[in-house]
Parts: sequence; structure tokens; C-alpha cells
Amino acid sequence: MGEVHKTHEAINTMSTLEMELALARTVQSNGQHYSLEKLANHTLQKAFVVIGINTAFSSRKRRDSLRQTWMPKGEKLRKLEKEKGIVIRFVIGHSATPGGVLDRAVDSEDAEHKDFLRLKHVEGYHELSTKTRLYFSTAVSIWDAEFYLKVDDDVHLNLGMLTSTLAKYRSKPRIYIGCMKSGPVLSQKEDKYYEPEYRKFGEDGNKYFRHATGQLYAISKDLAAYISINS
Repeated sequence: MGEVHKTHEAINTMSTLEMELALARTVQSNGQHYSLEKLANHTLQKAFVVIGINTAFSSRKRRDSLRQTWMPKGEKLRKLEKEKGIVIRFVIGHSATPGGVLDRAVDSEDAEHKDFLRLKHVEGYHELSTKTRLYFSTAVSIWDAEFYLKVDDDVHLNLGMLTSTLAKYRSKPRIYIGCMKSGPVLSQKEDKYYEPEYRKFGEDGNKYFRHATGQLYAISKDLAAYISINS
């Protein structure tokens, strides 16, 4: 039993070190420099879940729709965060022309609602995977949450159902939750979703590994830290 206890302690220590390393790397990538003492004293905001709503410059109507339905606004949003540990932010980067019309429009919207998480990322349809990785890395550097969730801005959530579902997995590390699927790897160039690197998945007819659909999924703290470290 003593050896088992030591093993668990070692695992917990490694997890803590991974989180600290993730923070250090993310802070460095943001152009900020801290001494080791300051970094050790850096206190992350505690949370149960961080909900990052992936959005675009052209999606103002979608954002307003969420604010008018399931997403609290103003003081209610702050109260939800403080009392329930539920953090909700629209996630967006910047345009290819910093300080342009698109960026100023989001700046104005954020000044009104204070519900954005701005990333150091140039928005683009073909950069969505990079944006998602950067979202998790940035969120880990700000909030010490049990879960980090990515959702698209055309999805309406039932917060009560979501939080009760996540609560069932609080005692389990390295959790990846979503609507899981698989499917064939398309190796023909004429296919709409042709996979240029299809050979990495084996012979023709192979399937992708099981994964969550992109509209909505959640990962636990350990996995978010791992993504941050390896981004």
C-alpha cells in the first residue's frame, strides 16, 4: 500500500508540474516575462468549467441570440462565475489587419458585454484547429478549472444538464466528453473531405480514431494542460 501511495503522489506531482509548465509556456508566448518567484505565486482563478464559444467576426447575430437565451448577461454572468464557477466567454482572435474595422467592432461589443476571450490568433476558416488549441492553452493560463469546454456559436446549451453531466466525471482524470463518432478516411482527391495525409491511417478503407464532433466537447484539466504543453 505504501508503494501505491507513493505512486499516486508522484502522479499528482507530475500533474502539478505539467500545469506550471503550461502556464510558463503560455505566459512566455504572450510576450510576458516573469521571474520564477512571481510565476510560482501566480494564482489562477478557480472554476468548475470554462465554456469557450467559438465565434467569428460575422457572427454578431448568433452571439446576440445566445445572450438572449441560455447565456446570462452582465452582472448575472459575473454572478454565475463567482457563485457556480461557470465561466462563459466568446472566443475570437484578430483580423489580418490589426486595429481594422472588424477588430474595432469586437472591441466595442466586448466593452458593452465583457464576455470575450481574445486570442493572439489571426482568424481564418482553415485555422480553426490552431484556434482551438490556442483557446485551451490560453484558458489553462487564466483559469484553474476542472473542465474546459469548446462549443460553436450556433449551439444552444442547457447549462443545468451540462453541469450535472460534467459533475459525474469529477473524480476521473483525463476525461474527453462529447458526441463520439468515427468514419472512413477519404483518400480520393475528388472527395469533398479528402484527407491528404490518409496514408498515416493505414491502408485504404481505414477509419479515423474515435473522436467527438466539433460542435461541442469537453476535456478535463489534465488534458487541457497537455494540449498547452504540446502546442
